[in-house]
Amino acid sequence: MNVLIVKLSSLGGVVDAMPAVQDILSELPGTQVDWVVEPDFAPLVRRCAGVHRVIECDLRRWRETVFTADTRTAWRAFSSDLQYECYDAVLDLQGLSKSALVAKMARLSPQGLRYALANQTEGASFEAPTRWVSDVAIPVEPRIHAIDRSRVMCARALVYAIPEKLSFGLAPHIGQELRATKSIANTFFDSGTLTSAPVVAMLHGSSRADKHWPDEHWLELGHRLNSLGYTVAFAHNNDEEQWRSESIASRLGQALVWPRMGMNALTDALGECLGAVGVDSGLSHIAVALDLPHVQIYNFDTLWRTAPQNNDHQISVFAEPTPSVDAVWNAWMQASALAALRGDSTH
Repeated sequence: MNVLIVKLSSLGGVVDAMPAVQDILSELPGTQVDWVVEPDFAPLVRRCAGVHRVIECDLRRWRETVFTADTRTAWRAFSSDLQYECYDAVLDLQGLSKSALVAKMARLSPQGLRYALANQTEGASFEAPTRWVSDVAIPVEPRIHAIDRSRVMCARALVYAIPEKLSFGLAPHIGQELRATKSIANTFFDSGTLTSAPVVAMLHGSSRADKHWPDEHWLELGHRLNSLGYTVAFAHNNDEEQWRSESIASRLGQALVWPRMGMNALTDALGECLGAVGVDSGLSHIAVALDLPHVQIYNFDTLWRTAPQNNDHQISVFAEPTPSVDAVWNAWMQASALAALRGDSTH
């Protein structure tokens, strides 16, 4: 059976859809799974175990340059790539007009069907017309975890029981980009500090300011991690995040600000860490998918929708207006200790 997943964005949403792919491959052996995704997230999907073909769709950019020759050429190439295979099932996990358009363009086998979400779920974007252009609309519970939303939809569409084990199929690998990153980072320290000290990633960035944890809290957490011999590493995705990273790191004894990296290098770098502490963001979702010891910080109660699931070494901390340093520190100590008991902290 040939299956096409349509999940174009966002970073966290793409990561959260990976367990559904692992379910399909586990419960329907021999299935070929292709995935349509935006170019920024394509490197991550290519690392998802079992994905046969990754089809890049840059609708966001094409809408802005619709009348240019380059865009027309790119659109024709995308259409050709999308229609290269016939699919027995096209699963629109996004629930938006842009994903419905892609699903509609895909080529079906004689008995093939297009599946879409039948209803909106709390906290997730949804555009009702998407269900009208599908062959089958799959109802899901209106209050459901983001990971479960994709898993439930796929299981109901393709008729299998959801496996008890949750797997993302995202394994770190060491590549040339990471080695280059380590070389750059080592210039911040004297002779090999990075290679001798375990690294904890500090994932403070978010596109939403209301998800931020105060800089002084990050600084205090960094001091406590330094006191245990850990190096802390700050990731960033834009100039403001870089400025915050450098401001905090400059006041710590053993800290570095990673260079701005592509998705592959960033995932590799996270995979080399002992663990991570972060706000609810796409990078935190990658850390969870890599099965790192992780503490996820929440300023409001959306844990039911995006928190790590069923992992004693991945802990969420919620408080209003924001969790204290002590609360996050205690969660980190618990997560890292339980991971060590499991033998997971071998990075």
